Amino acid sequence: MAAEPAGTPGARTPASPEQVEAAWHDTKLAQVLYHDWESGSYDDKWSISFDDRCTDYARQRFEGAAGRTSQPYPLSLEIGAGTGFFTLNLMRAGLVRRACVTDISAGMVEVALANAARLGFDVEGRVADAEALPFEDDTFDLVVGHAVIHHIPDVARAFREIARVLKPGGRVVVCGEPTRVGHRIARRLSTLTWRGTRALTRVPRLREWVRPEQELDESSRAAALEAVVDLHTFDPEELAELVRGTGLAGVRTSSDELTAAWWGWPVRTLEAALTEERLGLRWRFFAYRSWLALDRLDRRLTRVVPGALYYNVSVTAFKPR
Repeated sequence: MAAEPAGTPGARTPASPEQVEAAWHDTKLAQVLYHDWESGSYDDKWSISFDDRCTDYARQRFEGAAGRTSQPYPLSLEIGAGTGFFTLNLMRAGLVRRACVTDISAGMVEVALANAARLGFDVEGRVADAEALPFEDDTFDLVVGHAVIHHIPDVARAFREIARVLKPGGRVVVCGEPTRVGHRIARRLSTLTWRGTRALTRVPRLREWVRPEQELDESSRAAALEAVVDLHTFDPEELAELVRGTGLAGVRTSSDELTAAWWGWPVRTLEAALTEERLGLRWRFFAYRSWLALDRLDRRLTRVVPGALYYNVSVTAFKPR
């Protein structure tokens, strides 16, 4: 599992209108173009960091799905690792000892390896398609994913690959996947926020708040590609049944982010439209603390609110011995 050289993280040219047009007819090309394009700014866009804030989040999501473990997993694989958010924060949390990150995007793998190097972690990386993992059978103690399987054309095939590369008794934990209902609500809220923000910033006094048109045009092209790469939303029960059908055992799902998603998605949309200087640190602290409070509320509401209404679903299972 030799790591590929990291190169210059984030040195990617935005996709041209012609490439975006071609990507409409080629899902895999769309995945590569979009995630290469996003790799240089992805951590900023999603407020990704490798500190207690994100480590606590990753640990909570992992343990919420799989339960607590007394020992770190010796060797982990992440599919669709992006810039390394999930794996590197799980390593910071002491849940993973050694790791390999994979992604279909070379740009994402470069940034993930650079992030790992800055943290002092010896992480291997490989450009790989989750539907055809380039590893031997029975290799990993743990396979993880975060916000990834909704990008994969054949989800069942990916889980069969996961089952193949897991050691007997090994566990898979996939978190942060959009539910059918939760995604529909969040997207509607985001669309209304974008339209409202664009309308308000046409007022002369507020024009200096908006990002330059070039940035907004690039965001619009990215959004066009995002519509191509976001392939699935999930009903928790149907996702569990799909995973059972791949030969994995002990399948269970959990959900998170209800009101936190209703707040978080409009906030991200607002921040994409307005300049960071105008919003300032006070806004960021307010937005984050509000999200934390709503996330705590959502965790209490899981006792009474159906999981299908939440924005995220997680799934875990193990490979029979």
